Amino acid sequence: MLNIPTQSFPAPSSQQRVSPSGQSGRNKVALKPGHSLMDWIRFSKSGKDLTGLRGRLIEVTQEELQKHNTREDCWTCIRGMVYNVTPYMDYHPGGEEELMKAAGIDGTDLFDQVHRWVNYESMLKECLVGRMATKITTSGLYLCFLFFFSAIIPPPPPTDPAHSTSVTLPPDKDSRPRYDWFQTDGTVHLVVYAKRKIPSSGCTVVDLVAGVLRLEVLLGKMSYMLHLRLADEVETHISVHTASSVGKIQVSIRKQAKGKWPSLGEPLEFHNTFLRKKDRAVYYRDCVLLSKTEVNHNTYVFRLQVPHGTVMHVPVGKHVYLKTFIQGTEVVRPYTPVDQNLAGASNHCSQVSDLYLMIKVYPDGMFTQHLNNLHVGDHISVSGPEGTFSIRPLCDVTHLYLLAAGTGFTPMARVIRLAVQEMDTIRETKLLFFNRREEDILWRGELDELAANNGRFQLEYVLSEPCESWTGRRGRVDESMLQDFLSKPDASKCFVCVCGPPAFTELTMGLLKQQGFSDKELHAFQS
Repeated sequence: MLNIPTQSFPAPSSQQRVSPSGQSGRNKVALKPGHSLMDWIRFSKSGKDLTGLRGRLIEVTQEELQKHNTREDCWTCIRGMVYNVTPYMDYHPGGEEELMKAAGIDGTDLFDQVHRWVNYESMLKECLVGRMATKITTSGLYLCFLFFFSAIIPPPPPTDPAHSTSVTLPPDKDSRPRYDWFQTDGTVHLVVYAKRKIPSSGCTVVDLVAGVLRLEVLLGKMSYMLHLRLADEVETHISVHTASSVGKIQVSIRKQAKGKWPSLGEPLEFHNTFLRKKDRAVYYRDCVLLSKTEVNHNTYVFRLQVPHGTVMHVPVGKHVYLKTFIQGTEVVRPYTPVDQNLAGASNHCSQVSDLYLMIKVYPDGMFTQHLNNLHVGDHISVSGPEGTFSIRPLCDVTHLYLLAAGTGFTPMARVIRLAVQEMDTIRETKLLFFNRREEDILWRGELDELAANNGRFQLEYVLSEPCESWTGRRGRVDESMLQDFLSKPDASKCFVCVCGPPAFTELTMGLLKQQGFSDKELHAFQS
């Protein structure tokens, strides 16, 4: 199946060509109706023979390649692999003229100059003819046909014999991720090939401490780990780029001293391993409290800064563990990050990896009281992302129902933003929010504003101890309340998320199953 990249980022060691007018050197032409990117995706998935070889892979000689050099029969070679790009002619935004520059020849050199970071293997997977029988050096491809996707990680050139990037035929059934690396005089780059789609919200955690690199890619229940003592000193600034739909991750690090490294470094424990997450130890890093902002009378947003050298994006619905020692005893608690506000991060000065944790401080809560007594600049240990929630089921959902009690709202906050701002397929998102009193409602102003301005989001509050003037729902969760709130419109796909105190979650999940919701339609967050 063809996976088409949807995110864009430049190759770290290349620059885009710019014409004197300031426009990109890559020109687009008007496509015929029915020849958009999505049309190419559908066409390539149609099962039609796009190579003319009925699924066979062949070895192509240079003489054979040169024969296929016309508009009606156009083959080209990139890094030793031959593709029949004839079917793609009418879909190419740069026009057939650009593709014809590669007709019957090896155009790898010019391709690298312009779009070396594009994942042509994925886009032209169904057009693969086979491998070149001999190495050819003919220059000549200005392959901008890969320009909707100008944002994929470059297939790295081989620099280490132990990790050669020589081109191979499509991988076999081995689903184990792999990695490679390449370098310039001033930078070193690692590329992880997950061999599956990965969340666009992030699944990679990188820690660089005293020259030791720990890179973890979270893939469902599995964890792929790279763990090395790097060959030379590097700066702590790290950039991570993800091409989610093709499963590639590139980590770029600056060298302190320019020059070529003979190797990437020394492998350490668990390097290049693919294990179940439950089988690997939880790794903590030392974070700093930057600020504490009051949400209501007993709840605050704690903003934590991860160490220099750490890049950590917590996917939607995942939590982290906070660990500290209280009176000589190690205490660990899970918390789900939120964004700065319900609309998402708005402070451009904020570091991308800063964590925002909305935490209720209980009078008799040992851990929350400890947190509440921290001062700006104090430290606390934070794990990487944990949890079983996945946004994949939401891709097929039309109606999303969220049932939250108290601080059980925190995992819902990012789910709400995702549903109403990024997932057009979800036609309706409804939140039923349980609290004791009005003053306990978290982010009420933002929730009310969102409901007023977005027709796809609906909201109801339920109070168990309301004042006399309260006109909304009263009481606790029960069968009749859920029957009123939930509905299964015809031909719709529903999904329900629940989070709150354990008793609330257990009761609510039982009531939902009584109403006919299956396990696949339900998710309970850890409170």
